[in-house]
Amino acid sequence: MTMDIKEIYFAGGCFWGVEHFFKGVSGVTATLPGYANGRFANPTYEQVYKDDTGFAETVKVCYNPSVVSLELLCRLFFMIIDPLSLNRQGEDAGTRYRTGVYYSSEADRPVIEAAFAAETGRIGCKPVTELMPLQCFYGAEEYHQKYLDKNPGGYCHLSLKTFAYLKVFEKVRMYLGAAEPRGDASHEAAADSGEPDPIARMAEIAAIVHEGMHFFWTGFYRVVGNQLVLGPFQGPPACLRIAYGRGVCGTAWKERRTIVVPDVEQFPGHIACSSASRSEIVVPVFDRDNNVTAVLDIDSDRLATFDHEDARWLELIVSTL
Repeated sequence: MTMDIKEIYFAGGCFWGVEHFFKGVSGVTATLPGYANGRFANPTYEQVYKDDTGFAETVKVCYNPSVVSLELLCRLFFMIIDPLSLNRQGEDAGTRYRTGVYYSSEADRPVIEAAFAAETGRIGCKPVTELMPLQCFYGAEEYHQKYLDKNPGGYCHLSLKTFAYLKVFEKVRMYLGAAEPRGDASHEAAADSGEPDPIARMAEIAAIVHEGMHFFWTGFYRVVGNQLVLGPFQGPPACLRIAYGRGVCGTAWKERRTIVVPDVEQFPGHIACSSASRSEIVVPVFDRDNNVTAVLDIDSDRLATFDHEDARWLELIVSTL
């Protein structure tokens, strides 16, 4: 039986890092960096670099939709770009580094539009990222292909943390049976295969995140009545119960949002389960009815460990629950 392979094109700044990122996604069968939507045929890198050809550095992503959906690929794409930066990503500036999603099949447009709408809701305004049909695409020179495999210490505008989280997320997908994360509370999960027990899933996620990111304490607190009750965790002993609205965990539950705390000593009402904890992030877990059913609590023994990048990846990871 022939595998149904589809394609999508992502422009996300320098194509070296974008290609390396999507190569690490399960279900992606091939990647090709190149130049899209310019004004003439067969451009060279030197011509595109002059920034007057209309081309954008772009990666062709071929994927098996039975393993990874276009929805998830688009969501991952928005994880690695700044959607409000026009003609600039990282330290790279110019129209060749603009962001865009280009499709070769009109049937893909509604899925991509939904991803753009979700991103608009997240950031509160429309992204400057292009959404348009693919007009043309030419593969880049051979030395650009799999550049970061050939040059492990080469330039990449994406952070090492991004690639570490991608590995963690892919491991979660593998161990939990390929159920894809939900884009929002009203969206049904793409698959319900894998382990159905939520505590078992929490235990697996806690172990994978803890091992992959080397945090001081990683675990879940489950909503039981009007309290959070300690669930599966990795690390030293912790508080058994936390009241609604108390501490960072209880506040994240009450306010229904991820909370990043650079210095726990500065957080009003902080509950010191461990004197070694210095900074913290707490991510609420929602069910399909948009109720908070648990929180993921992660502590670090260093100040200011967590930022918006941690928040977005951890929100994606817990959405698999």
